[in-house]
Amino acid sequence: MDQETTDYIINYFSNLMTNHEKLALKHQMSSFKSNENPQFRKIMIDKGWISSDPEITNLLENGYEIFKQNIVTRIMTETPEKVFLNNCPKCNKLARTPHAKQCRHCGYSWHHLTVAQFTLNDTFQITGRKFFLTGQIIEGEIKEGQHIDLRMLGLNKKIKIESIEFVLKRQDGKAWEDIALGTNELTEQDKEYLKSIHPFKKTLDIIIE
Repeated sequence: MDQETTDYIINYFSNLMTNHEKLALKHQMSSFKSNENPQFRKIMIDKGWISSDPEITNLLENGYEIFKQNIVTRIMTETPEKVFLNNCPKCNKLARTPHAKQCRHCGYSWHHLTVAQFTLNDTFQITGRKFFLTGQIIEGEIKEGQHIDLRMLGLNKKIKIESIEFVLKRQDGKAWEDIALGTNELTEQDKEYLKSIHPFKKTLDIIIE
């Protein structure tokens, strides 16, 4: 895999790294920053950011670039569906960030494909009915037939909104209505994954295809 894609995955999908990989990355960065400052290096060692654990340091024995490539190879082998490669719809080259909507290579903009933004608060399913994602519209207008872009959540899918309903929520003596977006396009594994990452911290794009 090319260096641009490798760095993109390391920078934006570090949540998919193992604990040892994260510690090795911190070790590498701390060692580099403190290389010419013994006092700063001692602080880093005391904090545990520079490690002497062979299980950590051995990951870097072939150099930093090989270390990164090994991480990305493992991630793309084990959980490729959780990596969102934000490729330009026109030239198919990788954008600068997962959130970018304009290509740095050819200049094409796809801002027009995003028609609304939705803050996801919760998910639920009633037996025999659709799976619902509930939350609030931040901007724009949501209609049936549009798609929820779940790639920001680490689920590489754009699911169709098949129904729009309202659900009454109560918490701490307050009541409000959330919008519930229904879909049948998620597998049971997808649903369990979404439940496992609750509470949600990201705003999702509502897009047209």
